[in-house]
Amino acid sequence: MPETTAPTAPRRARAPRKTSAPATAPAAPVAPSATPELDTAYLETLLGYNARRAALTVISIFLPRMAPYGLRPVDFSVLSLIGHNPGVTSRQLCAALDILPPNLVGMIKSLDKRGLIERRPHPTDRRAQGLHLSAAGKKLQRAAQTTATRLEREATHALSDDEVKTLISLLRRVYLR
Repeated sequence: MPETTAPTAPRRARAPRKTSAPATAPAAPVAPSATPELDTAYLETLLGYNARRAALTVISIFLPRMAPYGLRPVDFSVLSLIGHNPGVTSRQLCAALDILPPNLVGMIKSLDKRGLIERRPHPTDRRAQGLHLSAAGKKLQRAAQTTATRLEREATHALSDDEVKTLISLLRRVYLR
């Protein structure tokens, strides 16, 4: 009988073994001038790179400020849309925020479980439910919106009010095509 062997899959490289560090004095920190500056000139010409860097700056302020409210950026967006559009449907939220329905289902359940929203029959579509903020949801949404407005001002402190308006207008023109 011929001998058969199973094909072998390529192996992943092993991580180096952890060893305890010798009991010596900690190394002196490397001076910033010892690290060469990277040439980011090309990346800085790209809209995506700059938009992502700006978004990271805003999010780095947003996350700790919204943590007391238990809101992530997408939760805040959903809560805000429901607050400003009482009776909005899940389908409308998905379209406005460009998120998939299965991803929204968990968010809606979470907001409902926290007592922040109420589901009511839609006035014109018997298959749909309108989403409304509860009294607790309204209170949380107002407080979170005030916080969001403040943190946006902080994130854009280097821009004038007109520059912020222009930046928002230009970004909207990119994503609204």
